[in-house]
Amino acid sequence: MTTTAVPSATSVLRTAFQKSVANYWNLEKDPVNIKLGEVDGLYHHHYGLGPVDPSVFEGPDETRDERMIKEMHRLETAQADVLLDHLGDIAPTDALLDAGSGRGGTSIMANLRFGCEVDGVSISEQQVAFANGQAHERGIADRVRFHFRNMLDTGFETASRRAIWTNETTMYVDLFEAFGEFSRLLAPGGRYVCITGCSNDVMGLRSKAVSRIDEHYICNIHPRSQYFKALAANNLVPISVVDLTADTIPYWELRAQSSVATGIEDPFLTAYKEGSFHYLMIVADRV
Repeated sequence: MTTTAVPSATSVLRTAFQKSVANYWNLEKDPVNIKLGEVDGLYHHHYGLGPVDPSVFEGPDETRDERMIKEMHRLETAQADVLLDHLGDIAPTDALLDAGSGRGGTSIMANLRFGCEVDGVSISEQQVAFANGQAHERGIADRVRFHFRNMLDTGFETASRRAIWTNETTMYVDLFEAFGEFSRLLAPGGRYVCITGCSNDVMGLRSKAVSRIDEHYICNIHPRSQYFKALAANNLVPISVVDLTADTIPYWELRAQSSVATGIEDPFLTAYKEGSFHYLMIVADRV
């Protein structure tokens, strides 16, 4: 995989919004991301899936929070496994793209599972440096690389990717632009997997809880229908759509009781339970 010279911030961060997002993530050192990653060295920036192991609430009180941290990390790693399960048949000779790669956890998992090369892109220079450090520590820096680049204009070669994923990152970009770039990068028959939170536009305008999530993360949550319009406009055909909302609620209920709660747990739980917010996985193929 060829790489180019490190781009300047002015060439990567094209708008005031992108600059504000980059600044947020450059400064972010939230324990809910750091402490969970310290469990086994896989650092994620997404939420969890699946039922909570009830043994977390058993045992000594003084180690209860430690058990909760480990369980939340298990659930978020399980979420990444679900995403990777849907990438299709990946060979060691294939190249993948993690669009909005955070601190690199899912990219590292993809390489460990498939043996292939993975490129991650992020507009946070701090996240890129951290993720490259993780790849170096694991001895896979020749196969897993992280770049300070904009997912809307990655600079990678046309039709160079077998699969691309976004894991809770599409709320930071224009979907038509992003899916246009992904369509360019994917070889014919290539796979795109998206896990995202989206507002339920059947209910009309976004709810107060969804607006609160936007404010907290400096993002722009898209309506559900917008995803399918943008996919159709860019030769990406959905082959599977899975509502993961019920599967992520246990993670949020556990997180709300933990020492790493940030205060955004209640808006998430409210939005999910009232139906104004959905947690979706969309699997689409390039035609």
